[in-house]
Amino acid sequence: MPVDLTNARPLAWDSATLDADTKEMLDNLQPNILRAHVREHLSLLFIRFNDISDGKRFLRTIATRHLKSARKHLEEVRAFGKDGRPGTPYVGIGISKAGYRDLGHSVEDLRRFGDRAFRDGMKRRIAEVNDPAVTEWEAAYQREIHAVVLIGDARPEPVAKLRKEILGQLPGTARVLGEETGAGMRNPAGDGIEHFGYVDGRSQPLFVADEVAKEPRKHWNPAFPLGNVLVADPFAPDANRHFGSYFVFRKLEQDVRAFKEIERDLADALGLTGADRDRAGAMLVGRFKDGTPITEKARAGGGPVGNDFTFDADTGDKCPFSGHIRKTNPRFDSIRNVLMARRGQTYGERADRPWDDAPPETRPSGGVGLLFMAFNSSLENQFEFTQRDWADNADFLNPGTGHDPVIGQGVRDIKVAFPKVWGRPEQSAPQAQVAQTVTMRGGEYFFMPSLAYLRGL
Repeated sequence: MPVDLTNARPLAWDSATLDADTKEMLDNLQPNILRAHVREHLSLLFIRFNDISDGKRFLRTIATRHLKSARKHLEEVRAFGKDGRPGTPYVGIGISKAGYRDLGHSVEDLRRFGDRAFRDGMKRRIAEVNDPAVTEWEAAYQREIHAVVLIGDARPEPVAKLRKEILGQLPGTARVLGEETGAGMRNPAGDGIEHFGYVDGRSQPLFVADEVAKEPRKHWNPAFPLGNVLVADPFAPDANRHFGSYFVFRKLEQDVRAFKEIERDLADALGLTGADRDRAGAMLVGRFKDGTPITEKARAGGGPVGNDFTFDADTGDKCPFSGHIRKTNPRFDSIRNVLMARRGQTYGERADRPWDDAPPETRPSGGVGLLFMAFNSSLENQFEFTQRDWADNADFLNPGTGHDPVIGQGVRDIKVAFPKVWGRPEQSAPQAQVAQTVTMRGGEYFFMPSLAYLRGL
């Protein structure tokens, strides 16, 4: 039977009763889409082709030699959990609209991609999400990128080795326009964090039964249908069994020093003292630095980072409506189809410890940030909707709540208030919104095609 993308029941990928079509889908789907692949060390190569035959040959070679399937990835995860056997490195391939064109697909062919944002390309969509002008992007992203090759592993050595091998297979008619290097950061508890020092990536839509089974779900169900990330691969041999995903990449630079100054100034403005000063940053992010949701507790601590919660009983007296995690996932059922599978990674080196309470002036003001990556079934209705209608919308959830203070873009021309005391209705006097401290430096939209397509080039 055709693969059911609408069923919210988590995928039991190893079930003896799994139908042949779903097995074929898993055997031809790239890893990292349905389940995040370990990639503490990550290299992204942005490539331009200048010869159709050479471009096809390169992608076919990489796909045949280095890309494993989603099923193989899931098997490796299980083996690691059972006896600690390490898996193989992650390799992924994404192709832009321009890349498909330069691989020989006609304009008429490209209409088979149902996502208008992908067909336009990111450069033509800046007005949709308040992005900077393309002339302000880093030079590599101002160029026409045809493909991205991702190489990741838990250790740096396999990434370096595989990167060298893949670059050695690049034809002379192609060139690498740019490269990004990601390296994961963790706090003393071992949780992944971003450069502002907060636990990141805890709340994700989950698709496979192994992951869902580990999650408490009394209040929030983390299981999502495959249709949140998968679409039929329009150029694969069998569109009913071969699937891919739209992939958004954005380089987001973080001004850590400015954000820490904002945290300090907000705490001062609200009269917060002692341990309660941490609540200032938590109101901006929606979680304390250790990941504790502010809608659940007035202070950090209390065990593992929770995800089984909603904002149903929070009228903005705990987590402001503008809080980052509330803006980007308000956690009510009618918006579940909007949520993306985020697979970002931090970049940039720093000498300080992001999780501690060092003074703002010791923090970097540039050169560090997030390589934002996410899988979508619709760039237009998921990524762009989230950025435009939620993060950049000062009236989303409640009139006059302001922009998302972390990733919101655009003119901040209204004043906002914050709860003075956790859990009580009294609000502060209206004050200017916090300044934008995350700057988009460039990116592109890609499609991560099926292995069946890539190996058949």
